[in-house]
Formats: sequence, C-alpha cells, structure tokens
Amino acid sequence: MKKHLFHLPDGVIYLDGNSLGPLPIAAAARLDQARDEWADLLITGWNKAGWMAQPQRLGNRIARLIGAADNSVIVGDTLSIKVFQALAAGLNMRPGRQVVLSDNGNFPTDLYMAEGLLRTMGRDLSLKVVDPEDVADHLDDSIAVMMLTEVDYRTGRKHDMAALTRLAHENGAVAMWDLAHSAGALPVDLAACNAELAVGCTYKYLNGGPGAPAFIYVRPDLADSVDPALAGWLGHQAPFAFDLDYRPAEAIGRMRVGTPPVLQMATLEAALDIWDDVSIHDVRARSITLSERFISEVETRCPNLTLASPRNPDERGSQVSFTHPEGYAIMQALIARGVIGDFRAPDAIRFGFTPLYLDEADIVKAAEILEQIMTESLWDNPTYRVRAAVT
Repeated sequence: MKKHLFHLPDGVIYLDGNSLGPLPIAAAARLDQARDEWADLLITGWNKAGWMAQPQRLGNRIARLIGAADNSVIVGDTLSIKVFQALAAGLNMRPGRQVVLSDNGNFPTDLYMAEGLLRTMGRDLSLKVVDPEDVADHLDDSIAVMMLTEVDYRTGRKHDMAALTRLAHENGAVAMWDLAHSAGALPVDLAACNAELAVGCTYKYLNGGPGAPAFIYVRPDLADSVDPALAGWLGHQAPFAFDLDYRPAEAIGRMRVGTPPVLQMATLEAALDIWDDVSIHDVRARSITLSERFISEVETRCPNLTLASPRNPDERGSQVSFTHPEGYAIMQALIARGVIGDFRAPDAIRFGFTPLYLDEADIVKAAEILEQIMTESLWDNPTYRVRAAVT
C-alpha cells in the first residue's frame, strides 16, 4: 500500500486509475527540478540535464514491468503514434500477406490507426475485426499481423497473450500487443511469450499524468532490422549530422520520432520511482482480492446491476464493469457522492482496482454508496443524464 505517496482529494474514493492515475506527491518536486533546469540551463539542458537520454532511461524502467530486456523499450510520442509505428513495422515483416487481425474489444484508436495506415500503404491490405473469443479461429496463413489489446477496455476481459502469440507464430503471423490496460496492472512477460512488438501508455496504472508519453517495444533480435516507418529526426543514427537522407539509429533508438516531452517525462520519472520496491505480482494478487470483494458486495447489494466482466479473475485485468440501461446517470450520481469511476457506452459503469492506493475499506464504502444510489433511485435526476464531453 503506497497511498501516502499519492495526492488523493479528501472524501474521494478513486476507482478510475485504469483511465488516469492520480498525481504522485513527488511529481511536484521533480517538475520543479525540471523547471529549474529549463530556467537555468536553457538549451544546454539537453546535454547537462540528460534530457536527450530520458526516453531510453524511462524505457528501461518500464521494461522490467512488462518482462522486457534492457534497451528494448523506448518512451515518447503518443500511443496512437506508437500503434502506427508498430503496425507498419509488423506489416513490413510480412510483405507477402495482406490481413491485419484484431477484435472488437480493441480500443478504437488502434482500429482507427490501422484503417488509416492500411489506406496509405499502397498494398491490397485489409483489417479483419472479430469477436475476442474468435481470434484463435481466424489465425491462418493470410494474417500478416495479429494486433490485440491484452485487456479489453470495456469489460476487463483478458486475452491469453502467451497462447495467442504462440498460435500467431505457428501460422506465420507477427504478434503485436497493446498493453495500455496491462502495464502496471498485471504481470506481463514479453520476452517469454516471444511477441515481436508491443505498445502502451503511461498515464493509467503507471500514473504518469494526463498526456503522459507512450512506449514501444521491439523484440531485441529484430531491433536492428525493424522498419520504423515514421522516420523522425531523433530516430536518425546521427541527428546532429543533419543528413538529408534517413539512416535509422541502432536498435530501439530508431523507434524515436519527435522531441521528448521533458516536463511530462519528469512527472513519469517520479511516478516510476514508486515501483522501485513494488512487486507487480503482489499488485496483481491484491487487485484480484479487491475486485473479488467489490463484485461480491455489488451483486449482494445491487441485484439490478449485471456483471459484464469475466467472473474468473484470471480471465480479466484490474478492472470490473457492470451494466445497466441508466449506466451513465448512475456513474454521475456516484461521482457526485465521491466515488469516481467512469462510463463506457452503451451501458457500462467501469471501476479500476489499483492497490497502490486502494484498500478494502474503500471498496466496501464504494459499494455502500452504490447501493444507496440504486435502492433510492438517486440516479434518476435530469442533471445526471447530461452527457459531458468525457464520459
């Protein structure tokens, strides 16, 4: 339990760390340091303060949380950019194949980026989207890349990464995983499952802050040959030679694109400090305990809510969803009473379980408040039906 290391408003039970993690208290001092470096060092900070090395330094710290080797992960840009990069690289590894396989539980950004990329590549490429439980049945010798998010953002349903990667390889396909709802939530072992590519964000369970940069992983044996597609200046072998022709940097460095967001990376650095003495296996065990308790409490207290997540905790990530036709209004009523989760269309109320700052008392209290809202129909208020831009 690391609750003392986070700023959490009084009277709030925060069950939305699966969407945006809270502010680490140490981030303020780290941001002050970065601000002072900017103020005092100006452009010399790129060398003197080590700003240019931040993406690799942070990548190595994330690597240990996702079962990756040193120097196989790099941080920078947005998750959408990294999805584009990784998928393009995967497609170029299989030039004779035409199909990207994904599922309808994938986050829409990944599907949108895939659609846009396929339109621009000038080959007869297509995106096949199937139900999550049907992915294995559609892996055949037409598939170039299997592109999946390990944990379904709506229900928490978790794919078997090792088994599906193995099956993809048996069919000659590249395996690409989005770890947005996995990194910092559950053990991931990219090296053991032998996946070629992975991407993820740092603003959810890693608590890097709104807009925190994404990361990308390339299997080490492929890193010197992978095609970065987005040939950014900082992915060049010698950026300050200012060559007119692109020469990719060695290994994972070639997957850099734009200028590192130094201030945002300073916040992420402070957030990652919290993980230095934390076992991801302990976090996973505790998140299962918390989510199981929550499911039990809600089903006992609120029988008119329907569990949308897998009942078996081994088959879900660190989030739980319930459905109800008035899900949006119910969530707004909860937020108004200090329990923050979120809503996912069409009818799901979603709760994240983050043991770094949640305990069983929080879980029981949240269920009690939810029971009151349901029993007394407190959600039935026109104010709670007004849809905000972010749900």
